[in-house]
Amino acid sequence: MPGKAYLVGAGPGRADLITVRGIHLLRQADVVLYDWLVARQLLAEAPEAAERVFVGKSHDKHTLEQDAITELMVAHVRAGRQVVRLKGGDPSVFGHAGEEAAALAAANLPFEIVPGVSSALAAPAYAGIPLTYRGLATGFAVVTGHEASDTNSPTDWSALARIPTLVIMMGLHRADRVCAALLAAGRSATTPVAVISRATTNEQETLQATLATLPDRLRDHMLPTPAILVIGAVAAMAEQLAWFDPHEVAEGFTTF
Repeated sequence: MPGKAYLVGAGPGRADLITVRGIHLLRQADVVLYDWLVARQLLAEAPEAAERVFVGKSHDKHTLEQDAITELMVAHVRAGRQVVRLKGGDPSVFGHAGEEAAALAAANLPFEIVPGVSSALAAPAYAGIPLTYRGLATGFAVVTGHEASDTNSPTDWSALARIPTLVIMMGLHRADRVCAALLAAGRSATTPVAVISRATTNEQETLQATLATLPDRLRDHMLPTPAILVIGAVAAMAEQLAWFDPHEVAEGFTTF
C-alpha cells in the first residue's frame, strides 16, 4: 500500500471536537506526528503499533524546526506509511499546512488536508462571544499577533482597525504591541477585548478588558497559553452569553 500524508486538524483542545474524518484517519495511521495543542486522548485512538512522534512548538520552544518536521513527514510517506500530521485547530489557519503540502507536492507524494475546528472560531464561541452580531458586527478578521509593531510586516493594522471584530492568534505575549498598533490606527481606547485561554478545555479562562486597559490587566494576571484575543464590541457579550463551565468537561472521549 503506498504511503500518504493526512494533514488533520485536531480541533481547539477538547478531544471530541475533532471531525469524524479526522478520527477515522487517526485510527488507520502508521505514524502520528502531533503538536503540543493536541488533546492527549486522541493519541490513544491511533493503533497500538502506530509510531507517535511529538513535534510540538510553542512560542518559546521548538521540539523540531518546521523544516525538520516536513522532512520527517516526507521520509515516512516515501517509506510507504500512512502518516497523520495531527495539528491543533485547523491545519490551514497558522498551522503550516501550506508549507507541508507544498513539500509533499514537490516530492510527488499524495496528501489530503482534513479541516479542523479552528480556535479562532471555537474559543469565542466557548466564551459566549459571537464573532458577528446583527447591528453590531458585520464581519471579522483573523490575524497573527507575531508581527505587531514590526516595521517590515505586511500586516496593515490601519485596515484591521476598521474591521468590527478582530481575532488575534498567538498574540498573548505581544498584547501590548497589538493594543498600541490598533490605538495608533485610530481604534477607540474603550473598545472591549476578551482574552480566552485554553479554550474548550477544563482550564478555560476568560479575561475582560479594553484596548486601553489590557496590557495592565495582563501584567496583573497573565494567562497561560494557548490564548487568543477577541477585539471589538462583541467581546463584551461574554458577560451575558458565557455558557461553558470548564469544570463540566468530560475526561473521556466519545467514540464513533
